[in-house]
Amino acid sequence: MPGGSPLLRVVAALAAAPLVAQQPAGAWDSVARALGRSGPAGGETYRATFPRTDLQVSVSGVRIAPTLALTSWAAFAGSPDSADVMGDLVLAEGEVADVVAALLDGGLEVTAIHHHLLGESPRVLYVHYHGHGRGVVLATRLRMVLARTATPLEPGLPGAAPRTPNGAPRATLDTAAIFETLGVRGRLVSDVAQFGIATSGSRVTLAGRPVPLALGMATALNLQPLSASRALATGDFVLSAERVAPVIQALTAAGIHVTALHNHLVGEEPRAYFVHFWGDGEPVALARGLRAALDAAR
Repeated sequence: MPGGSPLLRVVAALAAAPLVAQQPAGAWDSVARALGRSGPAGGETYRATFPRTDLQVSVSGVRIAPTLALTSWAAFAGSPDSADVMGDLVLAEGEVADVVAALLDGGLEVTAIHHHLLGESPRVLYVHYHGHGRGVVLATRLRMVLARTATPLEPGLPGAAPRTPNGAPRATLDTAAIFETLGVRGRLVSDVAQFGIATSGSRVTLAGRPVPLALGMATALNLQPLSASRALATGDFVLSAERVAPVIQALTAAGIHVTALHNHLVGEEPRAYFVHFWGDGEPVALARGLRAALDAAR
């Protein structure tokens, strides 16, 4: 439609906001190397992901892809000499205590420990963290923390959606229909459609420094196809206080279950709230429900 939808215009305006200074090409190379990643790493922020391909987690008997809800990550912003790092680590229950101790030993703050899913087997926890300092030092410490877990650390293909019992790949999503329904274009990662969208809680500061969207402040929507007529949807909405109730109402009205309401940061201004959800149904119908929640999230 001419000029795009109001939601798209809001998203574009927020995403383009100059939250951090542009870094020269290769500015984050030392950070990437410390995390075991290769290739040039420039831009305003640097983000690395660590899919938990070692975990086989199911919800209601359906195995979920690492790219749907089981990927640890770290994102850096600021400058390589004075960086903020944020992220969350996807952990088996037996890994939590050791990881928390290792984060604290490395001078990193633990900002949240909680669940994002309900009824998953085996149980998975999410540990959120924050650190500030020299980027390469922070990255080195995070690599040591990750090494205390069973997380695969060598770069490879993102965690692919599991195949069907006969070895055939899963059905793919009608991304054109989903993008149109949501009013936002996403990206496909191992057959999972992923979206990062600025919403009412996305603009915060921490210790006076703006927190970029890439450091976990964008609403995340992920859809994994199971068949031509069925998909899973999960993620979280990043919300200001007054938008929490309308988003929960919109999700519930669409048959999408709210699985958690909590904070990921400590000391941000204004306060940001994270509403996690779980949907299982026809893909475009899920997208319609998520679009209603997005409209309520502005």
